[in-house]
Amino acid sequence: MNGKRILVTGGAGFLGSHLCHRLIENGHEVLCVDNFFTGRRSNVTALLDHSRFELMRHDVTFPLYVEVDEIYNLACPASPVHYQFDPVQTTKTSVHGAINMLGLAKRTRARIFQASTSEVYGDPAIHPQTESYWGNVNPIGPRSCYDEGKRCAETLFFDYYRQHQTNIKVARIFNTYGPNMHPNDGRVVSNFIVQALQGQPLTIYGDGSQTRSFCYVDDMIEAFCRLMASPPDLTGPVNLGNPTEFTMRELAELTIELTGSRSSLSFAPLPVDDPKQRRPDITLARESLQWEPKVPLKAGLEKTIAYFDALLTT
Repeated sequence: MNGKRILVTGGAGFLGSHLCHRLIENGHEVLCVDNFFTGRRSNVTALLDHSRFELMRHDVTFPLYVEVDEIYNLACPASPVHYQFDPVQTTKTSVHGAINMLGLAKRTRARIFQASTSEVYGDPAIHPQTESYWGNVNPIGPRSCYDEGKRCAETLFFDYYRQHQTNIKVARIFNTYGPNMHPNDGRVVSNFIVQALQGQPLTIYGDGSQTRSFCYVDDMIEAFCRLMASPPDLTGPVNLGNPTEFTMRELAELTIELTGSRSSLSFAPLPVDDPKQRRPDITLARESLQWEPKVPLKAGLEKTIAYFDALLTT
């Protein structure tokens, strides 16, 4: 067998579970590690009996001693509700987790992928955001545990690259959605869908004019695999996301239309440090990975709605 032994931290989470399925389909052995703070065993139930899949309960803030060829470091709560629940642990997961996984990569000479985030740009003063932009981040606000934790993780990755020649890949992930999202994660797509399916008002923060760009999960996982397989000199960071921008009001109205809901819109104050706009410049991904998103928002939302509809009726 020509498959690799691949470690996926946060492998029972939203993106991690989709990645595990994809890697198994591609013929690899997968060690899925998760502490189940936000990840769920149900996301990988279909893989539990597979001969090339192993699930381990482990927290990446503690070292892990295994033998692997590649590491995808996805472990960290990624929604404001979850990462603000225990902000100190969120920072430790990003920083200590990066140190532990980079140490493992150094020892095993494994190629290592870091799931960074568009949040490193903060509330951006440049639009759309390019990888060369250093960001506009509040270092002491309620979102800082995540924003600055991920920024520090990027620092560690590039220092390991320069100091130890570690083979790194850094992806800056913009808003992604799809099946296996946590229904209570507080992210806008899951919030709107769950509220619409339950006939509740859809909560819009601010006046709904703030924008986000939404990438369907299948497109994102394809980008992960392409970046991991790219030549060693492509370290990143590489923006991965959908450059098509939507306002929150547009997303809410489309969700109501697709669910056939009678929900109304409800407006609430904008959270502290919530970015007003977010859209990736994906020129680098297009040119270096020959990648761009293919799934339109309406088609992706229909699949995501079907997932949540089944989840809420079981």
